[in-house]
Amino acid sequence: MDNSFEKLTTKPFLKWAGGKKQLLDSITAKYPTGLGTEINRYCEPFVGGGAVLFDVLATFSLKEILINDINVELINAYETVRDDNDALIRQLYLIQQEYISKEANQRKEYYYSKRELFNNLKTSGNKSKNIEKAALFIFLNKTCFNGLFRVNSKGLFNVPMGDSKNPLICDADNLKSVSVSLKKVSMKCGDYAECLSFINDKTFVYIDPPYRPLTQTASFNSYNENQFNDDEQIRLGKFVNRICTLGAKVLVSNSDPKNTDKNDLFFDNIYSEYNIERISARRMINSNGSNRGSISELLISNICNTKERETLLA
Repeated sequence: MDNSFEKLTTKPFLKWAGGKKQLLDSITAKYPTGLGTEINRYCEPFVGGGAVLFDVLATFSLKEILINDINVELINAYETVRDDNDALIRQLYLIQQEYISKEANQRKEYYYSKRELFNNLKTSGNKSKNIEKAALFIFLNKTCFNGLFRVNSKGLFNVPMGDSKNPLICDADNLKSVSVSLKKVSMKCGDYAECLSFINDKTFVYIDPPYRPLTQTASFNSYNENQFNDDEQIRLGKFVNRICTLGAKVLVSNSDPKNTDKNDLFFDNIYSEYNIERISARRMINSNGSNRGSISELLISNICNTKERETLLA
């Protein structure tokens, strides 16, 4: 049986805070030699918007791929795109028609009514509503402020409406391509450590956890009801050590504490045994939009024989 993946041109179907689209060139330059041949597995324990996932899917034929995220609604959206895409597109098209036809004040009322409905479905746990919930999740993602996913202490999505004038809520062509790309992708929802049983010496693992905040005002981090604090970052470092001992090729992204404190060696200490590269990225480092600018982020890896992408694919 041919277990290879069909190569398609796809792009993430969600906007995502901290998404890796702008950093793809730096990340792909770190892909291990042999990806797609002797390295025939890919694992992404914090899949988020999936920019790296979709690049891997479009570029390499791999035998097995596992993605995971602790965000239940995010994984439900991925599963729905993969398994119930036609029904999802129908619902998204209807929502798009309703939303675009409304005046600005009516759109605001519509947004908050859909946000309330989404939260009701989220708390009910009714799996028969998973397609509707995924459609609402995508709608809110396309129309909320900056594509954020944030919940309050009760686990309710609380991001306000954004200011996009003509959002593409139903990108049917891309959703169809994404659905095909995801057909042979296994999905889990839970703690990243549950990916351990999948990972071996034939696996490339890309890890993009919730970033350590650079400032107090940047400490958004309410991605779900749990907090990814410094203790969690340390636990993740131990997980990286574990999978490296299995022979996996590992690449980790995170914030660079030295942007705000040149003496902060938090990640330098945790990952002292690995290659640490500082790359330039445009991010907001606090709530003031004037502070959007170029900062450094970390790429941490155990991959010593990296080459430029053109060389890898020659």
